[in-house]
Amino acid sequence: MSGQTGPVDLLLRGGRVLRAGRWEDAAIAVHDGRIAAVGADLDALAGPDTLVEELDGRWVLPAFHDSHVHPIQAGLEMNQCDLTGLSTLDGYLDAIGAYAEAFPDRAWISGGGWSMDSFPGGVPTAEPLDRILPDRPVFLPNRDHHSAWVNSRALELAGIDARTPDPADGRIERDAAGRPTGALHEGAMALVGSLVPAPTSGDLTEALLTAQRHLHSVGIVGWQDALVGEGLGMPDSLPTYIAAQESGVLTAKVVLAQWWDRGRGLEQLPELLERRALAARAGLDAASVKIMQDGVCETHTAAMLSPYLDSLGRLTDNRGLSFIPADALASYVAALDANGFQAHVHALGDRAVRDSLDAIEHARTLNGASGLRHHLAHVQVVERSDVPRFAALDVTANIQPLWACLDEAVEVLTLPFLAPDAREQQYVFGSLLRTDARIACGSDWPVSDPAPLLGMHVAVNRRSPDQPPDAAPLLPDEALTVLQALAGYTTGTAYLNRLEGSTGRIETGYAADLVVVDDDILDEDTTVLARTQVTHTYADGREVYRKP
Repeated sequence: MSGQTGPVDLLLRGGRVLRAGRWEDAAIAVHDGRIAAVGADLDALAGPDTLVEELDGRWVLPAFHDSHVHPIQAGLEMNQCDLTGLSTLDGYLDAIGAYAEAFPDRAWISGGGWSMDSFPGGVPTAEPLDRILPDRPVFLPNRDHHSAWVNSRALELAGIDARTPDPADGRIERDAAGRPTGALHEGAMALVGSLVPAPTSGDLTEALLTAQRHLHSVGIVGWQDALVGEGLGMPDSLPTYIAAQESGVLTAKVVLAQWWDRGRGLEQLPELLERRALAARAGLDAASVKIMQDGVCETHTAAMLSPYLDSLGRLTDNRGLSFIPADALASYVAALDANGFQAHVHALGDRAVRDSLDAIEHARTLNGASGLRHHLAHVQVVERSDVPRFAALDVTANIQPLWACLDEAVEVLTLPFLAPDAREQQYVFGSLLRTDARIACGSDWPVSDPAPLLGMHVAVNRRSPDQPPDAAPLLPDEALTVLQALAGYTTGTAYLNRLEGSTGRIETGYAADLVVVDDDILDEDTTVLARTQVTHTYADGREVYRKP
């Protein structure tokens, strides 16, 4: 209990509070957005204007933070042709047709969220889209936003045919005769995506608020937006965040990772500095920079040390894509570090991870220990000798736990095409912690579901929430405990976002960032994580979500 004497604003009582890794029967008093006291009996702190919330035995956790997410992109898709939650071609076509009928005046059908494992070989074709929409162009990115599904009309408008070369940073899916079939990967997406009408400022604001409501509903009160700027077909969202901050509608704690244009070099640094200062004047942190170093394993664009295999298990000459040469990456990270920016590097394959660690090591050697929280996002495959380098270089592994299971994307589209050693180094969360590395947890939403409790379920069980309890786990020795996974979504991401002294814990003086859930997440049956629901979310003591 603290020295609070006057009436508090909010009193949560009758609940069980998670502190120091165990439950306490305690109440929480909140004043001016901060935790004023935690104790067994705080009724004396309630006054006539205190809001008293009876928790009826429910469980209280620190609210969650997402270390890598794309809220505005997700909100745009939710407000357009949203395919998330669907899993079959017929389901997608029904949704696309219904959207087209509901919005006959929209020139393009856009949105996205389809899953690669819904299609043979992970690749859709234009033909079913052509059947239902022969005359209106369609551009639909998939959930990971590394591929897009387009129809023939969209290809025609973009002038893409058998003679069109693949861009240096992407690939056009083709038939045996070289004709485009309706899927575009990585940089090839821009060939069509650049023609889609850009969202208005009003669309972007509505998308941010839509996304914020959804994130609050799953207990998230803070995040790092992993793409702020003009990149991957997205408009610049910095003005959207600044306007939301200044108008007071932004209720989350947000860090903005500015986009590094991989087609340019150090000449963009002055612009990043100017934008960081512009954000700071509005009270926003834009002192992180997102560098996309490679693609994804499913499309064989993740940068790997060993070549990919073909469908018959034979070696190919493809080691994936490094969007930035290793020596250039090192110079860029060193310059960012020297200017006080935290590098947020998309590094999914083991070669991308190694090149990124080398770049941070170069920055540390050149500039000394800066204290900046550099981090690598996704880290799907980490070569064994590189695992202890995370701790040695003080690099945080920015992980997306929901992916660490034997779902179809891993079992069918990834593992058969990787070298044997790489198959045994998938999402090595446990190994990272055993070498004293820091982890922070995120979702990459809209790539995957943002609910932290689902991510925790997979981190702990190494199975998808949709799989039965006796399904084979993915490398079970790499599992986390419940408390380790929770820390990744609380103290781990708070540290990454330089907020560890003010949020992520239920302690006196910390922000009253709290989530109330309806089950005991520390139960011996760890599958309870996937069944647990958020009932209340508080950000700075303000209720931002209540389960209907």
